[in-house]
This record gives sequence, C-alpha cells and structure tokens, in this order.
Amino acid sequence: MLQTSNYGLVLALQFLLLAYDLFVNAFSELLRLAPVIQLVLFIIQDVAVLFSVVIVFLTFFNTFVFQAGLVGLLFREFRGAIILTTVYFALSVSLHVWVMNLRWKNSKTFVWTNGLQALFVLQRLAAVLYCYFYKRTAMRLGDPRFYHDSPWLRREFLKGSR
Repeated sequence: MLQTSNYGLVLALQFLLLAYDLFVNAFSELLRLAPVIQLVLFIIQDVAVLFSVVIVFLTFFNTFVFQAGLVGLLFREFRGAIILTTVYFALSVSLHVWVMNLRWKNSKTFVWTNGLQALFVLQRLAAVLYCYFYKRTAMRLGDPRFYHDSPWLRREFLKGSR
C-alpha cells in the first residue's frame, strides 16, 4: 500500500515532471538558434511524459481497488486523464518532430508554416488540459478510499456486477 511518506515523495516527483513539461513548453522557442539543445529538451520532455504515465500506472497497481481486481473501475474513474495524456503525448511528439525537421539545417531563419502553427496551438491547448487533469489525477490517487475496503467500493462493485 502507498504510505503517507511515500505518497508525498511520489507527488513531489509528479509535480517536478509537470513543472519540467511546463518549462519546456514555455521556453523551448527561445532556443531555436540552438537546435541540439532544443532537441535534447524535447527528448527529455517526451520521456518525462512517459515517466509520468508510468508513475500513475504504478500508483494504480498499488491501490486496493486494483488489487481487488476492479481495474475497470480505476480506468473508468481516470479515463479522461489517460486519454488526454495519450493525445498530449502524440501531439507533443508530432510537434517536436515537425519543429526539428523544419529548423535543424537552418536555425537562423524563422520557419513557421500554417500547419506548424495549428499543431503548436493544439499542443499548447492540450498541455493546459494535461496539466490540469494530470495534477487532479495525482491528487485523487491520494484519496484513502482507493487504498482500503469501503462502502463506496462495495457500491461500485455491485454496480459493475449488474
């Protein structure tokens, strides 16, 4: 089970990864003249998003709900965050690949196509939603009802068995 001292550490790590993601989204365009540094930041950002997903799933596996076999309940409770994280990751990787392809050989010129601008706006909008839902998920996974048997869990189990 996730103990209070461990939860604080996991939550701090999740917020650190979220802060890094926000940092890269906010300041990566300032480094367009240094494509190698920008590429490294993008790779670390994408790995951080994947690592964030791994942390959430490890936290899922640690819950009583998961250990009781009610995986569907967890996915139903956190479906929005899981789907949004997948969409955000896909948009981020797409944006990073496109930006690097356009700017790698000639970083001195300002290249900003209509498609790139649309993808940039979509990725940034998804980033806002990702930050909100990821933070909400991280905080909700600290709810004690996920870590022991409770009347709420029994009601949910009965709903699922019908």
